Order: sequence, then structure tokens, then C-alpha cells
Amino acid sequence: MREPATGVWHWQAPHPDWSPDDRWPREVSSSAVDDGTRLLRFDPLSVPPGLLALGADRRPVVVLTAPWHERDTRSLVERLGAPVFTPPPDTADDLVRKFGVTREQAGAGSLDLTWLRTGAGGAGRLYAAGDRLPVGIDAFAGREHNDLVLWDGRVQAVIAGDTLVDFGRGLQINDRLRGGITREQVVRRLRPLLALPVEIVLPAHGAPADRAALERALSL
Repeated sequence: MREPATGVWHWQAPHPDWSPDDRWPREVSSSAVDDGTRLLRFDPLSVPPGLLALGADRRPVVVLTAPWHERDTRSLVERLGAPVFTPPPDTADDLVRKFGVTREQAGAGSLDLTWLRTGAGGAGRLYAAGDRLPVGIDAFAGREHNDLVLWDGRVQAVIAGDTLVDFGRGLQINDRLRGGITREQVVRRLRPLLALPVEIVLPAHGAPADRAALERALSL
């Protein structure tokens, strides 16, 4: 675990569902921000003991950048009673558009976070691009309607899901684009971030990056 800024943490852990066929490295990243009252955990996996101890004095919150980044969310909800903020899981129409499957194959839509959506797992709160979460986070459109990029102005940090990644070649826009979206469209969606005083980028895949790396990633 590293602390790239005061009250900001970033760590990596092997994803339990990873296979050699996946296009992303087995080690994935999570991050956390302490706002003095709450400890926000973003896309959490294998939360370090030190952060669990710190969380004893803070209100726990889990924020997912994408619904498929559940990772250890359920165990944190069961252990801490944390509310979960997440973009909406894919509907059947989304699956048809993104993956080219048939309507029959799409069924009722994605199974992501089913336990949370049924109400059995605690408080799940959906958010979308353009929203300001009640925990002080702003959501920007990413490569998909439910793969979002977040801004925390208190620590001048961008928190990215699968839109901005570092798979070993530096921070860049994920080249796995679905549903007809282009890289140029993603760049246009994210360029408003450059008007903000960004100091840190915390990706869900790769190491923390700085503003210069973000500028390079969003160059046309």
C-alpha cells in the first residue's frame, strides 16, 4: 500500500477470478480517501489491515466505478454495514449492444450486484455521469454509461475504473471499446477533467499517475 498524498491510499492485489485469457494483468488496484468523517473505499479488493483499523474511526463508504468491480464489496457491507454507490448494472439491451449477444442470451441483464439490488445486502445507491454523490464525489462519463471516472476535489484526485488504465505502457484510454464508441469520443467526454486542478490519478488497473500522464492519455 502506498500513500501518494495525505489521506489518499492506493494498493494492489491479485484478482481471484483472473485467468491467463484475460486482457488485463492479474494484479488490480484499489484506492481509499479519508475525508475526516468517512473512509471512502473505491473498487475495494483485499483492503489492507491498516485501512481497516483506520476505518474504525470513520463512517465506511464503498464507491464502485463500474458495477463489475464488486470485488470485496459484499464482505465489507456485511462486516461494516457500508453503503455502496455504484453505476447501474447492464440491462439486457446493454448486453446486446455491447457484446452482440442475442436477446435470448442477454436474459434479464447482468447479474452484477444482484445481492445488493435485491435488498439483501444493504444500502445500494445508483449514480450516473453528471451526478454529484452525497459523499463529495463528481462522476464523469467514461467509455461506457456505467464505467465512470470520478473526481474528488478535496484531494485533487481522479479515480478511474476501466476507462483509464495502465497495463504496463503508462496511463491510457482502454483500447477495449464496445458498443461503437471511439477513442475520440471518450477523450471528448474526459477532457473537462483537464480544467480541474488534478494532481493524482488513481486507476483500478495500474499504479497512481500524475496530471502530466492524464494530459498525455487525453491527447487527440
